[in-house]
Order: sequence, then structure tokens, then C-alpha cells
Amino acid sequence: MIDSNIQDKPKIHQQIEQKSAEIGFTMPSDVYIGTLLKTLMASKPKGRFLELGTGIGLSLSWMVDGMDAESELISVDNDPKLIAIVKDYFESDKRVQLICEDGSKWIKSYSGEKFDLIFADAWPGKYSEIDEVLDFVKVGGFYVIDDMTAQPNWPEGHEDNVTRLVAYLEKRSDFTLTKLNWSTGLIIAVRNS
Repeated sequence: MIDSNIQDKPKIHQQIEQKSAEIGFTMPSDVYIGTLLKTLMASKPKGRFLELGTGIGLSLSWMVDGMDAESELISVDNDPKLIAIVKDYFESDKRVQLICEDGSKWIKSYSGEKFDLIFADAWPGKYSEIDEVLDFVKVGGFYVIDDMTAQPNWPEGHEDNVTRLVAYLEKRSDFTLTKLNWSTGLIIAVRNS
């Protein structure tokens, strides 16, 4: 098996990659994370999904590709320029709601239904407001985070944040988790109670 032989990239993925290069976006999601997200999304028909940290929409393209027609996805980012770009690709998809707001504020004000999968790819929901976000996950739902192994763009001292987060997640008895030293380093956690 060759995991780099990816046959099912979303149709718009290449366009988003080109746009990312054009504007000099330096934090694109890893393609392997995308394939995993697509597969996990497909496991939750009629699912409710949340992405924290839309970025330029690369991971979002995989998530949308894994959703069925009756699923819903909310994606939150605080950068109006990026949200404007992402709207060009996803605004016509009625299953997707793009929100331009500070993630911490959004998390603190959210009072809707719980989610079948949350992909936390931003500071809020990963390193801050972690309890609130984990409370948003349904029993049997996934909490997915990446960039858990050292990255070249990490600011000095960030490894301590990662170490604290991993230790915190390991102590929670209401989630079963798997740590993967694959791609950019992943944690996949499932709420068990």
C-alpha cells in the first residue's frame, strides 16, 4: 500500500491549492488529514460537523466531499479575507455555513445541537475553550486535531502547549483517543459517555 497514491481528491481541491499559492497562504492543511476527515465524515450520515479554523478551505473541501446530502457543516474563522475566498468555493452549498468570527467568542456563545465530528484546527477549540468544545461532541462523535508533532512554523515554546494538551486529553475518561505519529501528528478522540 502506498498512502501517497490518493485517487479521490475533491474536485475543487486543486483550485484552492492554486489560490493558496497565489496569495502566499502558508498554513495549508495536509492532504493526508483531508483523506482521513473525508472518511470520518462519511461514517456519520445526516451528520452535524464543525470546523474551527477554516483557513483557505483545503480541509473543508475534503470534509464537504465526505458529507451526504442531509449533513450540515459549520466552519469558523476570524480572517475576513480568507472567509471571502472560501465563500467563492462553498457559498452555493446549502449544507455549509461559513462564519467569520473570533473562534473563542463563537464557542462561548454557541448553544445549538452537538456535533458528530469536530475538526479543531485553530487555537480556539484546541488550546483554549477545550472543555466547551469537547462538550459539543455527541456520544460516538469524533474530536480531531492535527499538528501534534513539531512543525517548522511553530513559535518558540509551542511544544509546551502541545504537551499540556495531550496530557489533558489522556486524562479524560469520557473520550477514547488514538495518537498517530502520521502526517502532521494526529489525535482522534471519540466521546464514549
